[in-house]
Amino acid sequence: MSRLTALPLKFYLRPCEEVAADLLGRYICRRLNGSRLVARIVETEAYLGEGDRASHAWHGRVTRRNATLFERGGCAYVFLIYGMYDCLNAVTGGAGEPTAVLIRAAEPIQGAAEMEKRRRLRRAARPGDLAGGPGKLCQALAIDRAFDGAPLRHADLRLTEGEPVDAREVVSGPRVGVDYAGDAAAWPLRFAVAGNLHVSKPPVARNA
Repeated sequence: MSRLTALPLKFYLRPCEEVAADLLGRYICRRLNGSRLVARIVETEAYLGEGDRASHAWHGRVTRRNATLFERGGCAYVFLIYGMYDCLNAVTGGAGEPTAVLIRAAEPIQGAAEMEKRRRLRRAARPGDLAGGPGKLCQALAIDRAFDGAPLRHADLRLTEGEPVDAREVVSGPRVGVDYAGDAAAWPLRFAVAGNLHVSKPPVARNA
């Protein structure tokens, strides 16, 4: 099977934490102006829906912003943070289960020069400069809210087989920037490829 073959729908119809770990090593493929940008996912975070205070679906409330979370798994949930950064998520589970995986960081595979241009970098990119964070990733790959709700088998944006990571290469720890979430802030739902230099900061702390 080709590394660029889109992941099947059933891939997403599983528990969110399972999908989050399994997305490591998979590819994000973005078709743009006749060219193809490819990046390998190296960091994710799972958000568990209405019982997770860090989730946009905390308490099961549906809003215009989070409505896509309640769709069946296999579509993109793209939202804006700080009024300026788009973030790409993969919706998981069945319809009405508002769970999703935030794609936090990726390693450029193809089209790095185009990614540098979109990131407006003025010097040679170091590991993590291009897509080492959810906002950077979306800027580098030209992903915005126009993709919110789009199937992740979309011609212009899809997640593909890539290079799956062995479980022994996966580290996990608490999610980033969710200190407001009470006990949920400590849940080990951030997953990364151990030792990969493109993972965002701070480094993933192994869960005790």
